[in-house]
Amino acid sequence: MATARPGRVLIAEHELRARIGELGQQIARDYDRDNPVVVGVLQGAFLFMSDLIRAAPIDLTTDFIGVSSYGVGTKSSGHVRLVSDLSMAIEGRHVLLVEDIVDTGLTLAYLKRNLEARHPKSLRVCVLADKIERREIEVGVDYVGFTIPNVYVVGYGFDLGGLYRNLPYVAALEPG
Repeated sequence: MATARPGRVLIAEHELRARIGELGQQIARDYDRDNPVVVGVLQGAFLFMSDLIRAAPIDLTTDFIGVSSYGVGTKSSGHVRLVSDLSMAIEGRHVLLVEDIVDTGLTLAYLKRNLEARHPKSLRVCVLADKIERREIEVGVDYVGFTIPNVYVVGYGFDLGGLYRNLPYVAALEPG
């Protein structure tokens, strides 16, 4: 059982709904007739991706890829490993990678290299949260939901050892 608990709410449920609606409309305009493959990064991005694709009234296909860099702690190991691969080919397709958060940039850089090696027609990235002050390497992000401070967050897909993903808001993790 986790000793830390959700604390101060950083992004309220109504703010999430509003911003994701805006992102969905922007993505729909950008991919108007492209029928993109929307690739969600498991497990953190599945809630965000679900709401995002419902907010984007276009034809699209979905798939998932799983990576791990945290394990059960609050600090990244610095090593990214593929734990679940795509179920379809993306060669020649427009791809939108949906990630929950970008902080150091290591995971996103790994994912972009991995997907670009499969020769998509285009590759864009949408993240729910951006921790700019944690960046170790620069990675391009096309759509950003929110910029957040350098705190560990839980809720709306973000977890601590699998807990708190189901919260309808994003909160800072507080010591228990």
